[in-house]
Amino acid sequence: MTDPRFAGIGMTSARTRDRLVQRLRDQGIANLAVLDRIRNLPRHIFVDEALASRAYEDTALPIGFGQTISQPYIVARMTEALLEGPPLRKVLEVGTGCGYQSAVLAPLVERIYSIERISGLLERAKERLKELGVRNVRFKLGDGSEGWKSMAPFDGIIVAAAALTVPEELLAQLEVNGRLIVPAGTEGQQQLLRIVRREQGYERRVLGPVSFVPLVGGVG
Repeated sequence: MTDPRFAGIGMTSARTRDRLVQRLRDQGIANLAVLDRIRNLPRHIFVDEALASRAYEDTALPIGFGQTISQPYIVARMTEALLEGPPLRKVLEVGTGCGYQSAVLAPLVERIYSIERISGLLERAKERLKELGVRNVRFKLGDGSEGWKSMAPFDGIIVAAAALTVPEELLAQLEVNGRLIVPAGTEGQQQLLRIVRREQGYERRVLGPVSFVPLVGGVG
């Protein structure tokens, strides 16, 4: 990452990023690889220039098309929960968005298959990850609630939008002992879930309350 934009100045500087990482530690994020990645990744290039000074606040920010970049704590929490367990080879990401979650996860797993239903967001994400030299993410324009059948099964699935109930299609595309991190529930009552597929059924754990945009079907 030699582009001078990545280094940041002022409110996008290394010192500002260090403060964010300390806040994440204070909130319970303990995975050092996740914390280091968030410290070193230039989140400000994933938002509009007008919002760059707010990029290292622990808050969600608009990215256009009625979508948001998740707050850093949620990205860190979901990534940490996904990584808990054996190393991940194939990860499905539902909801590419601006590409920030893909960029955080990319050096921590072998390969990511990322689906986005909004073409404008997908093209922007491709451009950002190319600039960052991230090469282990494969993208697809499509309905993420249907998963990516031709690439299944996955030993990890991470979902960046809330379904009313956990999509059966995604559960079916989990490898045995694979884990799914997904927000689910109605607006104002969403919970972040960690679901592990076993030989006989699924193990579910509630990680806490969250607030995500809804998981929408189709492409548009």
